[in-house]
Parts: sequence; C-alpha cells; structure tokens
Amino acid sequence: MNKMVVLLAAVFLAFIGVMSAIFVVDEREKVLVLQFGRVVATKEDPGLSFKIPIIQNVVRYDDRILSRDIDPLEVTPLDDRRLVVDAFARYRITDVNKFREVTGASGDTAISIAGTRLDRILSSQTREVLGSVSSNNILSSDRFALMLRIRNGAIAEAEKMGIEVVDVRLKRTDLPRQNLEATFARMRAERDREAADEIARG
Repeated sequence: MNKMVVLLAAVFLAFIGVMSAIFVVDEREKVLVLQFGRVVATKEDPGLSFKIPIIQNVVRYDDRILSRDIDPLEVTPLDDRRLVVDAFARYRITDVNKFREVTGASGDTAISIAGTRLDRILSSQTREVLGSVSSNNILSSDRFALMLRIRNGAIAEAEKMGIEVVDVRLKRTDLPRQNLEATFARMRAERDREAADEIARG
C-alpha cells in the first residue's frame, strides 16, 4: 500500500513538473524565457515550448500591430499660421529583447512606457516636418507625403526601442481656438462693414 502511495505521489509530482515546464506561444505574441532575470531564450514561433520549472519563467509581448494616439500638438508652419494637429501612429515590436531592455517591463506597463517615448519621437518629427512647409501644404493633398516624412524620420529612433513604425496619420488639422475666434470675428466685421456700405449706398 505504501509503495502504491509513493508511486502515485511520484507520478503526480512528475506530471506537475512536466506541466510547469510546458508553455504555449500564441501566434499573436513573442515570449522571452528568463532565468534569474536574464534572458536565455526568445520564442517567436507559435506552438508548445519548454522551460526549466522554478528557475525559469516567461514574459510575453504583443506581436500585433498596435495603435497610439498622439496628444494634439500645436505646430507653426513657414507662414506662421499656427495649427493644431491631431495624429496617430501604428507600430509593432520587432526586437523583443531590445524592447524589454529599454522599457524594463512587460505587458501593459511596457506598452505604456514605450508609447510615452514614441509620443515624444513622433511629436518632435511632426513639428520638424510641418514646420518646414506652409500651412497650405499641410491642408492640401501634400499631407500624405508629409505623413510619410514624419514616419521615415521617426524610424531610426523607434528602432532603438525595438519598434517599427508602420504608419503615421494626421487625423485632424485645425486652427487653434483663439485663432478660430479671431477669424470668425474678422469675418463678422467684414460682413458688418459690407452691410454698412450697402446701407450707405441706399
């Protein structure tokens, strides 16, 4: 009886050991295997994989294309006609080791840290590119070429974080609120003046 209990316990422990050594890599993620905090393996192909129980653990990173809304920012084109630009970017993690090294985290925390840094890169590039052209260029069909320039300018800095910038889009380009109010006031004044001229002419 005692031998049977010992045997069952041994089988159970062996089963637990095997199960804790197995992990699944989803096709939508990349996985790092850590041993005492140091990366010992990178798993990018979906399927079953193995680690050493207890001394190794895994951290997972999203391998899908992610979106990032950039906070609205004010830019000053060559003609000094200030504009408020609302943009967003799409990106993906290409070098998960570098990404972990830069962010020092995993999961949503890593995405948040990387997103904040990406915001700074894209905001800087947006100001630089849009500041080199006139507001008419920004508001015309030229904006598609400008978006490509912003993306291309951000690529090198993003690569330092293990990120590929897939796309950058300017969603909205408006006059700042105070400029809009001044423009509307000027339009009202012009209409009032035209009406006064009509009255004066009888």
